[in-house]
Amino acid sequence: MICSALEKLQDECGGSLPFDRFMEAALYHPEFGYYTRRIRTVGARGDFSTWPGMDSSLARAVAAWLRARPQRHVIEVGAGAGRLAAEVLRHLGWGMRLRTAYHIVEISPVLRGEQQEALRGRRIFWHESMADALCASGGEADIYSNELPDAFPCRVFVRHAGSWMELALRIEGSSASEVLRPGDLPSSSAFQGDLPDGSRVEVHESYRKWLGSWAPQWKAGRMLTVDYGGQMPALYLRRPAGTLRAYAHHQRLAGPEVFSSFGCRDITADVNFTDLQAWGAELGWETSSLGTLSDFILAQAPRIRIPSSFAGAGESFQALVQRKGSRVLP
Repeated sequence: MICSALEKLQDECGGSLPFDRFMEAALYHPEFGYYTRRIRTVGARGDFSTWPGMDSSLARAVAAWLRARPQRHVIEVGAGAGRLAAEVLRHLGWGMRLRTAYHIVEISPVLRGEQQEALRGRRIFWHESMADALCASGGEADIYSNELPDAFPCRVFVRHAGSWMELALRIEGSSASEVLRPGDLPSSSAFQGDLPDGSRVEVHESYRKWLGSWAPQWKAGRMLTVDYGGQMPALYLRRPAGTLRAYAHHQRLAGPEVFSSFGCRDITADVNFTDLQAWGAELGWETSSLGTLSDFILAQAPRIRIPSSFAGAGESFQALVQRKGSRVLP
C-alpha cells in the first residue's frame, strides 16, 4: 500500500517526486506518516531526544523570557512529549500560571496524547492550527517553539554545471533513486553564496508558507524560535554536501538511507535562520535578537547553569526572537 501511494503521488508530479513532497508524505501521510502514526515518543524510548527531556535550563530561560513581558496568552507550537510545557509552567510561578492561558498547537495525535498525559491537571487548550489558537487568544499572544521549523518539509537543490537543480526521487517499488530536475528557486539566502558544483542546500519553503497562513491574525506579541541550524554563509560553507539526514533509534542516517523505511524515521535538515529573519521581515515582524541558544539562556537568567555536556548543542542551536505590534517591547 505504501509503494502504491508513493507511485501515485509520483505520477501526479510528472514521473519523479520532488523531495519536499516525499518528505511531507514520509512525515505526515495520514496512514503511513512518521509524526501522524509511527512516532513512538520523544526521548530515550524514541528515535531522538530533545533538550527539554534532558535538562531544565531551556525551560527556565523560556519562563524568564515570558515573565519579562507578560501576555495573557502563550502559544507553544509543536510541544513534543509535553516536558518543556510542564517545566515552563512550573517555572512561571503560581501567580503567572493563574493569569496565563496556555495554548498548544499540535497536529500529531500520538504526541498530543503524550502531552495530555504529561500535563494532566494543568489548564491547557489544545488546537490543531495556529489560526485556531490565535482566534482563541484574540490575536495577542507570545509564541514559542523548540525544534519546529526543521520538521517542515524542505526542498533540496543541487549545484550542477553552474546552475541550481532541484532534487527529486524516482520511486520504483520499495527503492528510490535521485534525479535532478529544473525548478523555480524559492526566496532564500542559500542561493546567494558562492558554492561549488555538487553543493546541496535545503530551503524550508513550506515553513515560510505556514508563517504567511496565520501572520495576518497575529496582532501583537513576541515569537521565540529555537532550532538547530545557522546563518548564511557559514551554514553551507562548512557543510557543502547539505544537512539533510534522518534519525531512527538515536542513530543518524545520511545519503540514500534517508529515503528508506518510508514513514519509520524522522527526516530533518538544519534551519537557515537568515531566511527566517528575512521571511519575518516580509510579514512586518521585527527581529529583537538572533544568536546561539547558550547566549539566549544566559541573557534571560545569568545564574542558569548550562551543563558542560550541552555546550556543543548550545552553540549549534539558534534562538530567534521576533515581535509584532508597536505596543510590544523587545
